[in-house]
Amino acid sequence: MLALVAASLFAGQAEHPVTGRKIAGVMGVQGADWLNRPEREKEENPEGALDALGIQPGMVVADVGAGTGYMSLRLAKRVGPAGKVYANDLQPEMLRRLRENAGKAGLMNIETVQGEEADPKLPTGRMDLVLLVDVYHEFSKPREMIDKIRESLKPDGRLVLLEYRKEDPNVPIREEHKMTVAEVKAELEPQGFLLTKTIETLPRQHILILTKAVAANAAAGH
Repeated sequence: MLALVAASLFAGQAEHPVTGRKIAGVMGVQGADWLNRPEREKEENPEGALDALGIQPGMVVADVGAGTGYMSLRLAKRVGPAGKVYANDLQPEMLRRLRENAGKAGLMNIETVQGEEADPKLPTGRMDLVLLVDVYHEFSKPREMIDKIRESLKPDGRLVLLEYRKEDPNVPIREEHKMTVAEVKAELEPQGFLLTKTIETLPRQHILILTKAVAANAAAGH
């Protein structure tokens, strides 16, 4: 989520300890409507992003920083009744609105989870995929959160970050709400992940796919 239209709820760590990247503030519920703006379809191509990830029926996935459910509802439709979506957010009002939106859509396979700054509160070892859409750069305790997310993944599970391209000055987003591929590698690979694939098919965002280092090495025959 991008803190462009609302007051920040952020407090705490100001920079990532590895890269020195300035950590952005978290969007408050006052900006919830901005998350569902019509322009977002063109700016982010959410369905195209999910197509690139190969979401299959029956998968168990998490949408961390889910807000009002913009991506959670799309995920829920793709994993189907046999699958499940854990929709995480820090803010109870965001989750209340997400449940309301899921109810209106008739989606019964979404479980909302109120997390903490250092813990998304996801079940251990259950996730096929954890999705962070414009969210990772806002983690006030990024190393703690990534450790917990890693614990939530199955051995072959994937962590996927969508982040606005800091390498591209034409992307009209404030710098602290963008990330480079190099920053993601530098920050996450020391925590037991490998950046295994980068997809650049979206209008403004990187799709960054990470897997557990042990699983990735085993698959490569190391």
